[in-house]
Amino acid sequence: MVTAAPSSPDADVVCLGESMVTFRPAIPGPLADVPSFDRGIGGAESNVACSLARTGHTARWISRVGTDGFGEHLVTAIAATGVDTASVQHDPHRPTGIYFRTAGERAVSADPAAPAPAAEPVSEVVYYRAGSAASAMSPELIAREQAWSGRVLHLTGITAALSDDCRALLRTLTARTPGRPLVSFDVNYRVGLWHGAAEGPAVLLDLARGCDLVFVGEDEAEAAWGLRGADAIRAALPEPEILIVKQGATGATAYARTAPGVSSSAPSAADDAVVSVPALSVDVVASVGAGDAFAAGFLSGTLRGLTVAERLRHGHLMAAAALTVPGDLAAPPARRLADRLAALDPDAWGRLRLGPGWASQPAAAEAETVRVEERTA
Repeated sequence: MVTAAPSSPDADVVCLGESMVTFRPAIPGPLADVPSFDRGIGGAESNVACSLARTGHTARWISRVGTDGFGEHLVTAIAATGVDTASVQHDPHRPTGIYFRTAGERAVSADPAAPAPAAEPVSEVVYYRAGSAASAMSPELIAREQAWSGRVLHLTGITAALSDDCRALLRTLTARTPGRPLVSFDVNYRVGLWHGAAEGPAVLLDLARGCDLVFVGEDEAEAAWGLRGADAIRAALPEPEILIVKQGATGATAYARTAPGVSSSAPSAADDAVVSVPALSVDVVASVGAGDAFAAGFLSGTLRGLTVAERLRHGHLMAAAALTVPGDLAAPPARRLADRLAALDPDAWGRLRLGPGWASQPAAAEAETVRVEERTA
């Protein structure tokens, strides 16, 4: 089974990708009617880095920002969580990206007329990132040795959508060559970022096949590749040693190779151990950022050498922390609390329900754990 390299002189995880300043409506309503906005930060890769740093791992974020106030704010805010930002480049000629959004996750459907899921708020997202400093990331500007300096390198498909240079960089970093760390890849298919480009799904599939650990949602796999169901997704992506199929409120299923290295020699379904873990019941405040939090939880478990089932549970717990706060970036539960919740028996896990802000109120969450355990006994 794939695990992170045992040691590194630099960082546990290196996360590479664009982050932006995000503006959320100060009051509910469509963007056209909102008079003011609250400022935050958003970026799939930096979200993962921040969550991992807050749980005690060493994390580095590599990116590019403009020499503007937004870029300064991004670097300062991300560094404040404990992330190493020394490798962030400052571009005097290109701006830092920004975006405006309402509640709800970013759309993945290729059909703009497709209805939103019943319990999901309709979201509006408006990006101002074309020509941003991060879109200029390239193999010439980002040294491979720098990106490969951690035990794990975490990437997402969002970077591939930014520019030809970014796609070339991801192809370089995911090449299976000696010295490469464990490469984690979250597909993160966002149809709007590809501007209708037909090659987007094929690019993402090719990149995912070159990685060791891949996260993909059932909804985005259907939108991008027309695949339905976890088994069909694994059949199309046999190369990664671990494939995580996220199934929304249902849970997540992991396909893990039972023999190291078998992924390079015609892998088949018979080589997999398949593990499914149901998601937790939570009172959802906003779903933005939950996928990044899940990836951080799973990667944390990978760095700690936990079992696949335990990694999935930690992913769900991190996602539950993100789902119960309004911003993109939620404070994760303390490791002691997360370990205790992850160790619940299946019945107690199924009975657990987490409300708004539970991760920042550990005493209340600990009390709820005790009540669940008592009901189970």
